Amino acid sequence: MRTDPRYDYALSEPRLPPPVDESLAEAPIDTEVRLRMWRKLQEIRQFSKRAYDLFLQNLVRGTTHLSLGMEAVATGFGAAIRPDDYTFATYRGHGHSLARGMDPGRAMAELLGRENGILGGKGGSMHLTDVSVGMMGSYAIVGAHLCVANGAAWSAQLRGTDQVAVVFFGDGTTNIGAFHEALNFAVVWNLPVVFVCENNQYKEYTPIDAVTAVPRPAADRALSYGLEPSLLDGNDPDAVYLEAREALGKARAGGGPTLIEAVTYRSGGHSRADPGKYRPDQEVEAWLARDPMVLYRARLLSIGVPQDRLDEIEQEVARAIDEATEFAKGGPEPGEDSLLTDLWADGGSSWRS
Repeated sequence: MRTDPRYDYALSEPRLPPPVDESLAEAPIDTEVRLRMWRKLQEIRQFSKRAYDLFLQNLVRGTTHLSLGMEAVATGFGAAIRPDDYTFATYRGHGHSLARGMDPGRAMAELLGRENGILGGKGGSMHLTDVSVGMMGSYAIVGAHLCVANGAAWSAQLRGTDQVAVVFFGDGTTNIGAFHEALNFAVVWNLPVVFVCENNQYKEYTPIDAVTAVPRPAADRALSYGLEPSLLDGNDPDAVYLEAREALGKARAGGGPTLIEAVTYRSGGHSRADPGKYRPDQEVEAWLARDPMVLYRARLLSIGVPQDRLDEIEQEVARAIDEATEFAKGGPEPGEDSLLTDLWADGGSSWRS
């Protein structure tokens, strides 16, 4: 794992994507694994676009933080991770939830605040959680979940299992104290945890390089904690999958934590309330041309996967998202018997001192 010089940026310049690494077409990845990643890319993309449509129809309560353009990170790790491993994500966690196998219908119902949602409608867009598939939660407090992921990794270490905790976070988190505390303790305790910075270039509305002392907010901090820098193309599912497989294997074998910076780009704003007009047009256009869907379709065609097979998968996913939408819209609003439960440790809603 080495720092990639293709990601060197000068402050205030448009943050342009690197050229595609064409050699990855020859990477030792089974075609069936690649087809599963194509399907998952489609599922995450189509789910996110549908969530946006439902938001415009005033059916999604509150706001949403979509990962349009960033799907390759969740997809690559989802293909490499083991079913009993742990995933922790931010409020931009729809893709990571689906990558772990969360039911799209129940996930969509949760966004709509319906009783048939994965959390009964009480978690909403920012808190998707399904422990049954290893999705340990989406966290709205920036950086807080890194320390929680350490706890899960420590529990696996103490129990003598070879489970791994994988924690995803944005570039803005790298300037939060919890990031540095979590990295330090993970190294000190040699924890089986993989830290993945999804560097989409902007901490909410501010370019990350304008407020960070180093060009690469995660990778350039790795050496400070005795870790090897790891920087990769976060828009290439193959690049993510290969790095994920290596980091997970290292952690499973007792080799301790890994810090990965996956360079990517969100095609929309920070949230649905943000039009994203602060980004240079040249930058947005360049990253749209490096969209994971465009890149991966070309990759699969280049290795001999028939166009019809890719179209078939896309259509199957479209039908599944339509079914998920109808399931979600058909769910009832949660009543008091649901809303006023699981709020305190005793399972009820009344405060007790």
